[in-house]
Amino acid sequence: MNLNMQDLKVYSARDFPAYLPKLSSLYDDLFNGGKGFRARLIHMVCAPLGVHAKTEQLLGQTIEFIHNASLLHDDLVDRSQLRRGKPAAWLKYTPEYAVLAGDYLLARVMVNLSTYGNIRLVQYTAQIISDLLEGEWLQDSVIGDFFVGPEQLDRIHNLKTASLFKWCLRAPFIALDRNQAELHQTLEELGALLGLLFQRSDDLLDFNVRNHEGKAVLGDLKSGYLNSFAAFVSQSKDRKTIDGLVKSQTLEDFAQNLGGASELQKYIEEFDAINSKTISLFHHQLENLGKLLDPKEMPLIDQLSPLTDLLYWRRKPE
Repeated sequence: MNLNMQDLKVYSARDFPAYLPKLSSLYDDLFNGGKGFRARLIHMVCAPLGVHAKTEQLLGQTIEFIHNASLLHDDLVDRSQLRRGKPAAWLKYTPEYAVLAGDYLLARVMVNLSTYGNIRLVQYTAQIISDLLEGEWLQDSVIGDFFVGPEQLDRIHNLKTASLFKWCLRAPFIALDRNQAELHQTLEELGALLGLLFQRSDDLLDFNVRNHEGKAVLGDLKSGYLNSFAAFVSQSKDRKTIDGLVKSQTLEDFAQNLGGASELQKYIEEFDAINSKTISLFHHQLENLGKLLDPKEMPLIDQLSPLTDLLYWRRKPE
C-alpha cells in the first residue's frame, strides 16, 4: 500500500483550520516523517472485508491521530529531544503547545467518529485511549525501578502498545456492525500478541539487535527505564550485578557486566526463543480467526500472517 501520511492529515477542513498556522506547522513536522504503519494495518483489514473507502480513511486517520497524540505526550514526559530525526514538538514549539496539540488530536478523533454515528466505535475508541493513558501512568511508575519484572512490563505494554493494534484489528469489524463475541475476542487476542511482539522487538533495538533503524543504543536504560529485554536479563541476577548493568554507558559495558559478549548473545537467543513461542500462538489464533470469517474474507489471513516477521524479526516484505 502506497500511503502518504499527508493524505491522513486532513479528514475535513475543520480538523486543521487555516487561522491556526502554528498548529498546522506542528502537524506537518509530526505527520510527514511517519511510516503510517497503523493506518496500513487498517488497510490490510479493511480491503478483504470490503469496507467503504471513506470509512477506511476515517479509521486510518483515527488511529494515526491517536498514535501521534501519544507521541507528542510521550516525548514531553520522557524529555526525548528527537522524533523521527527532527526536534521533538515540545522542544521546538514549547511543552505547552505539545500538550495542546496532542489533546487537540484526541478531541478531533472523538468529533469525527461521533459524526460517523457508530456509538460502539466511539465507545471502543474512548476505551482504547483510556487504556493508552493508563499504560503511560504505569510506565512512569516503574521509571528508576531496576527490579521491575517482565510480567509488570507485559501489563504496561498490553495497555500502551497493544491497545492500538487491537483497535486496528477490531475497528473495521465494528464499523461493519459485526458484533460476534467470539470474533472480537479472537481479534483482541491477536492484537495483544502483535503489540507484545512489536514492543519486545523494539526493546531489543536498545541493545542493537536487528537495529536497522539506527535507534540510540541503551537509550531506555540511560533514561532509567528497564525495558522487557533488560528485565528478562536482570530477573535472575543479584543486586550488585543489576547495579552494574544499569550503570552501563555502552553496549560493551553491558555485556561485560553480564559476563561477556557470548553471555549477552545467549540471553538474546533465549529471548528470541520465548518470542518464537508467542509467534506460534499468534498463528494458532489466526487459524481460529479463519474459522470465524466468511469465505470471501479469507484473504485477511494472508494479509496478517507476515506481520510477525515484520514486527518481531524486522524482516522487510519481499
